[in-house]
Amino acid sequence: MSCITRQSLLKASESFCTAFASQTPPSEILTKHFTQNSDDIIVLEHGLPRLAPFLGREYKGKDGFLEYFKTIGEQLSYKDMRFSDYIVDAEVRKVSVRGEAVFTNKKTGQSWDEVFRYVLEFDENAKVEKYEVWADSGAAYLASRGELS
Repeated sequence: MSCITRQSLLKASESFCTAFASQTPPSEILTKHFTQNSDDIIVLEHGLPRLAPFLGREYKGKDGFLEYFKTIGEQLSYKDMRFSDYIVDAEVRKVSVRGEAVFTNKKTGQSWDEVFRYVLEFDENAKVEKYEVWADSGAAYLASRGELS
């Protein structure tokens, strides 16, 4: 059983999400919000890899984390990001959170409003170990082809 409280996980999650919403550089997010044990870091955005280069594979460790954000940053920009509906399970040290933002494909300039979900898994120090994303990969794909209407 975890000794981390619901409140500490909620606070850590809100801080993590605020960093994303304010477009804090990935290297700073990594340093401030992720576990110090690099081998335990996993980033996974669910989806078919053929739809976008950042989908469907686990990025592992600090280098993997930075590679994921480099890859996604080359493809997409975002604005007006906000978070709500935090669901905290202190026993398994996980938090699920709903996000919303306007995403833009940098190549085509096409934008879409998106609702997405993060699931964050924490270590014993309330630092993120696993960062999972469920998002609208279909919209990202269509925007990359200039076919979003």
